[in-house]
Amino acid sequence: MALKREYGKEQPYIPAGPFKIRIPFIHYRFEWADYFQGLLMCAVCLGAIPMLQEYLGMPFEVAMAVVVLNGLFYCAHVFLGDPVVPGWVTPAIPLLMIHVTQFEMGPERMQALIAFEMSLGILAIVLGVTGLGKKIVTVVPNAMQSGIILGAGFAAVMVIFKKGARFDSFPLSIIICVGLGFYLLFSNHFKSIRANNSVLKVIANLGILPVVALAIVVAPLVGEVPWPNIEWGITKPAFGTLFHDWTILGVGFPPISMFVKSLPMVISAYIVLFGDMIQAQALIEDAAKVREDEFVDYNPNRSHLVFGLRNFIMSIIGPDLTMCGPLWAAMQVVICERYKHGRKAMDSMHGGAGSFRFGTFTGYLILPIVTLCKPILGIALASTMLIQGYVSVRVGVMKARTFNDLGIAGIMGAVLATRGAVWGLATGIVLCLLIQLGNKPEYDVNIFGEEEKEEEVA
Repeated sequence: MALKREYGKEQPYIPAGPFKIRIPFIHYRFEWADYFQGLLMCAVCLGAIPMLQEYLGMPFEVAMAVVVLNGLFYCAHVFLGDPVVPGWVTPAIPLLMIHVTQFEMGPERMQALIAFEMSLGILAIVLGVTGLGKKIVTVVPNAMQSGIILGAGFAAVMVIFKKGARFDSFPLSIIICVGLGFYLLFSNHFKSIRANNSVLKVIANLGILPVVALAIVVAPLVGEVPWPNIEWGITKPAFGTLFHDWTILGVGFPPISMFVKSLPMVISAYIVLFGDMIQAQALIEDAAKVREDEFVDYNPNRSHLVFGLRNFIMSIIGPDLTMCGPLWAAMQVVICERYKHGRKAMDSMHGGAGSFRFGTFTGYLILPIVTLCKPILGIALASTMLIQGYVSVRVGVMKARTFNDLGIAGIMGAVLATRGAVWGLATGIVLCLLIQLGNKPEYDVNIFGEEEKEEEVA
């Protein structure tokens, strides 16, 4: 029986320095509805496998081992007091793909990934300990923040549509499934009809899962993948091979030069991460307005420490292209919306988020789920990337404040997507110096409707 919480107080925990340890069934009620939803949604997380196979050359069982380890560390957030559903650093994945492909496939590419993920982890830990995270991001101009996010959006689309890529392998499946995904996630028509339909509300809350489910049926019907061969039992991730051949033990510790080369990519990924934390805080504060019975403590410094430790540890035991991010935004929205229904529906936000991630972790180990999704993982990945590309472009444009910001961001984003983080950041810095240096507010044209104040000509 979970410990009871007084009205308006914080959920019980064990204090441990900056962390607040919460154990399921003891410090929060286990939410079975969210657990079973996690079992289904693990199919989305399995989309990391084709990335690891294509860009790192990992065998399926080794990639599965990376996914399982990452899934285990997802549970660390609620365990250590962070009331979120963590996920990938999705917008930065295409940029990281470009970064690692600059290195030869094999040990050199793995060392580049290890150097990047270790650096990202160390940066997050340092910023979490010192509380400097917010200050770091505020010194980056809006134009460059916009450019990084736009570049991630461009790269996400290019990864799927470049010659010989996923679209050429599964054109019909991607068109049909991504079309459904865009309709369910972004269509104003769907938003208008789901408001009064309980079934459509449930479908909307499932995020990208309906796309995955459709792909399982559509892709074999159009002849682009075979029908799944369902196997029963427990998955057998190749942990031994992973540790021996794909980590520092097998490929060696990266040279210092690789850590230096990774810094622009680390900065780009961190800016994306920071946006995720802002979104997490906004979602939690919005839910708290409805649920006055619980005080939910979201601490960005603690979040830095948790995802920083995750990235650092994974860089040693299971380097991963998806990275260890602080938020799976779509599922955090689902958890927060259910949380708003009251204490009977979800006693604590910690219970909802923690139970969901225990569900996804369990799903990775259930062989029928894995083998059902295995043939269409490439299509699931394409759907994820294209949807993320849409969101990144939209958010990137909104990050720009003026037409000059948007122009700089467009050029920077294109360079970032085609030439990588080093060239992209250098382009952004040079353009900001050339265009923005000595700038005065009255010279700016605000893209959100403010009138330009024209300079008087003598």
